[in-house]
Amino acid sequence: MINEELINKLKAIVAPYIQNEDAFKNLSEDTDFVNDLQINSANLVDIILDVEDEFDIRLENEDMEKMLDVKSTMDIINTKLAAK
Repeated sequence: MINEELINKLKAIVAPYIQNEDAFKNLSEDTDFVNDLQINSANLVDIILDVEDEFDIRLENEDMEKMLDVKSTMDIINTKLAAK
C-alpha cells in the first residue's frame, strides 16, 4: 500500500482520539501517538481494534506493543498485508 494512502487511512482512524490538533494536522511517519497526539493508552487499544477492522488483519500482542508511532504502525500493517 502506498504510504500516503496508508497515512490518510490512519489519520481517519486516530482522528476521534487525538488531543493535539496541531500535531494531527502535521501528522507524518514520525508522529508519536502518545507524545505528539496525546492519545491515552485506553484509546490506543481502540485504535488497534480499528486498524484490525480497517485493514482486515489480526494484530498480536507483540505488534500492539510496537504500535506507538505512525511509522511503526505502517510497518506492521504492511507486513500483515503482505502475509495475507
